[in-house]
Amino acid sequence: MIGLWLEAGRLAIREDLPAPAVAPGEALVRVRLAGICSTDLELVRGYYPFTGIPGHEFVGEVLSAPGADALVGARVVGEINAACGACPTCRAGSPGHCPQRTVLGISGRHGCLAERLALPIANLHPVPDALADEAAVFTEPLAAALVVRAAPGVRPLQPTDRVVLLGAGRLGQLLARSLARLGCELTVLARQPAQRARLEARGIRAVGSAEELAPRSADVVIEATGSPEGIALARRILRPRGTVILKSTYAGRVELDLSAFVVDELTIAGSRCGDFAPALELLASGALDPRDLIEARFPLREAVAAMEAAARPGALKVLVAP
Repeated sequence: MIGLWLEAGRLAIREDLPAPAVAPGEALVRVRLAGICSTDLELVRGYYPFTGIPGHEFVGEVLSAPGADALVGARVVGEINAACGACPTCRAGSPGHCPQRTVLGISGRHGCLAERLALPIANLHPVPDALADEAAVFTEPLAAALVVRAAPGVRPLQPTDRVVLLGAGRLGQLLARSLARLGCELTVLARQPAQRARLEARGIRAVGSAEELAPRSADVVIEATGSPEGIALARRILRPRGTVILKSTYAGRVELDLSAFVVDELTIAGSRCGDFAPALELLASGALDPRDLIEARFPLREAVAAMEAAARPGALKVLVAP
């Protein structure tokens, strides 16, 4: 089959890739549409030592699903963590942290920037008939955006919270729309004029520079800049006993004065994947339509160019269609 191949920081289109190996309990899925996110770009920069087919945002059609014949022919999206289901972590209800897990297009499992992929049947969610592929492909990032409203290990966000979102790119735009629905006092740092205009058109307050964010003024800061500098900025604008929720993944290290976090008794919480069901419900209802965030669509044979387009500063969602 045809697919995008990542190895040693280099991308190439290959036409000689073997069909996905489908293990027991897994389905074979034809990819209808795939999205590129910042994690895919960071893999190229060395965020994680992955060799194979990248990509984890997709909507597809089930070609085979032994033991689940009703799924064959259905349009689906898929959760990206394939867990063992038997270890103490899985039994405790945290399959996304299974030490034996593979992760679609990120760790130990080929991803969706190809003609076909394999995922456990349990990971698949049928797409409602009325939901277009171009909206359904946002299910995974929208789920990741929705989870910050009740991130693991911290109290759920309240409508009375003063929330600052750092970053207004692909994920940041979805985060902003999700948080605006909560009704909290929201301010978004959006450095690109087009990003600010998009937010302000929806009634979301946006500022263009960090200097416009008052020190020690936020109850919660959500860091989605994709930059190591984001957490230092979060520290500056958090009030004592505030919380920073980290959404960025990037290659490289962060230098941090942890003494300041101790003195101000700040909470740091990582936030990664979210539940697909609420995201699908929100998309299907039309209450959140992300299709205006699509800025380009490439055929699979031009996936290298698609990755380059997605890497441009301020780029929003770039799609790839096998």
